[in-house]
Amino acid sequence: MAALWRCATGPRLFRIPANSEGKQSRPYEANTAEVLGDRIIQWASFMWSLSCWTSPILVTYLYRKGYFTLEGMNSGLRMAMATAVIMSGAFWLRGIGRWANPDYCTFIAILTAARQVFSAENKVRLARYDFDFWAWPVNYSWTQMAIRDVPMKRLQPRSKARGVAAKVWGLPCDVASYLMVHTFGRRMIYPGTVGLLQKAMAPMLQEGRKKLVEKYDGERAKLLAQDGNEIDTMFVDRRSMGEEKGRKLVITSEGNAGFYEVGCMCTPLDAGYSVLGWNHPGFGGSTGIPMPENEGNAIDVVMQYAIHQLGFSPENIVIFAWSIGGYPASFAAMNHPTTSGVILDATFDDLLPLAISRMPESLRGMVIRSVNTYFNLDIAAQLNRYPGPVMLVRRTRDEMITTTDPDAIESNRGNDLLVKLLQFRYPKLITESTITMLREWLSARTPTVQAVVYNQYSVDEQLCTSLLKSWVEENSANFPCLIGDQLSSEEKTQLVLFLATKHMINYESTHCTPLPASHFRLPWSLAALRG
Repeated sequence: MAALWRCATGPRLFRIPANSEGKQSRPYEANTAEVLGDRIIQWASFMWSLSCWTSPILVTYLYRKGYFTLEGMNSGLRMAMATAVIMSGAFWLRGIGRWANPDYCTFIAILTAARQVFSAENKVRLARYDFDFWAWPVNYSWTQMAIRDVPMKRLQPRSKARGVAAKVWGLPCDVASYLMVHTFGRRMIYPGTVGLLQKAMAPMLQEGRKKLVEKYDGERAKLLAQDGNEIDTMFVDRRSMGEEKGRKLVITSEGNAGFYEVGCMCTPLDAGYSVLGWNHPGFGGSTGIPMPENEGNAIDVVMQYAIHQLGFSPENIVIFAWSIGGYPASFAAMNHPTTSGVILDATFDDLLPLAISRMPESLRGMVIRSVNTYFNLDIAAQLNRYPGPVMLVRRTRDEMITTTDPDAIESNRGNDLLVKLLQFRYPKLITESTITMLREWLSARTPTVQAVVYNQYSVDEQLCTSLLKSWVEENSANFPCLIGDQLSSEEKTQLVLFLATKHMINYESTHCTPLPASHFRLPWSLAALRG
């Protein structure tokens, strides 16, 4: 009876070992009883989710049909009892089907042993299976790390302080803002959390995990974050290959509908680096919802896992992010200032301008209130608190992070991220005239036009390197770097353009095209100029 109960309450199984050795796998073949029971349960789960989404319409319909009267409630109770009987039957039918399947019984025995003692041997045996991640034991918890020297840095919401009267007067707007964010707003910002999308992508995600495990010898792990969320990760170790790149760990951070199984992990993998990918809270096997605080906790435990469990020093870690993944990436960089470098691909400076441009003008005030209170994704502010090397990759036909027409490269918010970065790091160089010139260079729509602008200002790269090198050797490579007081306006202009080319490269592409390994470059470092 205990074995039947374990089978009935166990996770769904997707892939099993193809043989007794190696990591090759094959699809798990469920019998008729398990398939039928599971379909009934999955269908009921879908209908429950649909009823939650359509609850205002559903409640209105039930009210008009008289289901809130005593007679109607009795009828509803009978329907609920019938549903419970069907669900109970489906539950046990699925359990019996699994219990009668030798492959599932072998798996559940291995899972039970791993839950009791998560030894290295049990971990290896369990890793050969692909199943619902909620059943996977925790590999690393945030409680395992040493006590922090300093608390985590976090950006605060940008909502303004208000008096009691203003709070009372604004209460209806606050309620509307909360409802907007926690219904459709959060799902618009992070569509990867939508269950229907994840269900549609499930075969692709399973195939992606299979490739990472079997082709790249990837190791899946569950991390427990400070807020209790479980974070799904995949690690590919290249250190044993003996190459310099393999000793560097690239931690990837996906976009708002990206998963490590099919996301930007492929770029550093193709480039030859060790790679650690993870899924946002609520994505794939990760639990929770991707609110800013949860995102920070997630990337923090990923960083701690890389340092304390996998054995990479921060100086050998590069953070690579795509799109909205720039928020947790910049959060990690802000809290781990000795990290080797940060590469941000198709990333924006701040969510607010993008949110305003996507929503109706009539909702402008509500959008500003909601974003400032609940989704203050100010990537530029976090990046400015990181003192290390930064590289930005701008998509020249990016349709997602432009605020006007997709072809209007001058409205690409990656431009603003670069400007804010240079303004903070080189405040003496960024003047009204040099910003105008920098915007002109950023607005060039083709590489040819951009080269014309660059050459128009006669940028002497040797002179620029010499000026920066002299400053670093005589002063320091710390930021803000105050070089500029003794320079002519022409020299400032040349330096700004030179620094822009060192901090940003273009990729002729739209937003969602995977970045080729040829465009994956480690960031330029000012400190490296020190003799």
